[in-house]
Parts: sequence; structure tokens; C-alpha cells
Amino acid sequence: MDRRRSPRFKARFDALYAAGKEEGAGRLIELSYCGARLADVSILPAVGTKVTLYVFVQPVAPFEVTGWVSRHTDGGFALDYDLFDDEIRRLVDDVGAMISEPTD
Repeated sequence: MDRRRSPRFKARFDALYAAGKEEGAGRLIELSYCGARLADVSILPAVGTKVTLYVFVQPVAPFEVTGWVSRHTDGGFALDYDLFDDEIRRLVDDVGAMISEPTD
């Protein structure tokens, strides 16, 4: 599936993340079935670094997703993760239902 065809949703959730022994905080600002984008991050992991993201979504329980830094952005970074993970699909569907419009 083409990554650009996956619906992306604007978000605004507090997030913590772990990249190896480093830990950071930021805001999840975009979410899709195959990736996420964070802004206002406290540390900037190198491209290719494995990152575990912990996102706090109300009223949904906090969730955890693991991906790899695909690129740096202005004040943050983007993650890619497994498109076919059923848990990620449920998460994106839940968050998408809370947010009225996809970004694409």
C-alpha cells in the first residue's frame, strides 16, 4: 500500500519516547497506519533509530508503538512502523474517530 494513501490525522497529544537509553518528550501531531510525526521534542534521535512512543489519549488508555526514525522535521521527527500491525490499525481508527477530518 502506498504510504501517501494511508489517511493521516492531525493530532495534539502529549507523548514520551525512548530511543535506546535516552528518553524524551514531545507532542504527537500526526498519526497514520504507517507512521507518526512528533513536534516540540526534547531530544532528536538519529535517523534509523528504533523509538518506542508512549502517547496519552483521553479517554482512550495510553498506548505504545515502536517504530524507526525516518526523517527529521522542523522541531521534531517522523516515525515509520509496521503497516500491517492490527493493534496500530485499531489505535489509528480510535484516534481518527475522535478527530473529525484527516489531513489528506
